Amino acid sequence: MKKIGIVGSGIVAKTLGKGFVKYGYEVMLGTSDPSKLQDWKNNTVPNAHIGSFSETAQFGDIIVLAVKGSKSKNALELMGHDHLKGKTIIDATNPIADAPPLNGVLKFYTNLDHSLMEELQLAVPEANFVKAFNSVGSAFMVDPHFESKPTMFICGNNEDAKKEVAHILDQFGWEAADFGKVESARAIEPLCMLWCIPGMLQNQWSHAFKLLK
Repeated sequence: MKKIGIVGSGIVAKTLGKGFVKYGYEVMLGTSDPSKLQDWKNNTVPNAHIGSFSETAQFGDIIVLAVKGSKSKNALELMGHDHLKGKTIIDATNPIADAPPLNGVLKFYTNLDHSLMEELQLAVPEANFVKAFNSVGSAFMVDPHFESKPTMFICGNNEDAKKEVAHILDQFGWEAADFGKVESARAIEPLCMLWCIPGMLQNQWSHAFKLLK
């Protein structure tokens, strides 16, 4: 079983970390403040570890990027680009701006001609980024319970990396829909906006996307 290195200390990182441990993976969460994760480690033993960003990048065979979008490039720097070469990086980030939503619609600091994941892939060209987990709330990332199996839209340049992520998604209770190369993140990242609108306007957060064929 491959080791998983998750960079981040928020609810997404903790939720995915607990999910990976549940399905038999050994997990390290990387943070600049270990005290934020001590309770998570105590409640998720035995295969849960805490480390620095660099230690987590070295630990993980697969990396999960679960930080604020605006901090994602700096996180890659702290991990060390050399530690990421050839690795699958699950990109769960979104380019959400600091400005408040407008009528329930989040604001992004990117545009439809350029995605955050494209920027990250350019920053570390020898890593294999795969977009996933960015278009649903943390409560449903692992073992979602809906009337039917929900769809997680993914994209990335490396076919083997996408197959690896699709296998993880299947374990976690998702159907992976491969939507092509890194440029498709221009369409997948804004799904975060769409997912959040019912929550912002009506406080309804219990939903996911489903691709019907």
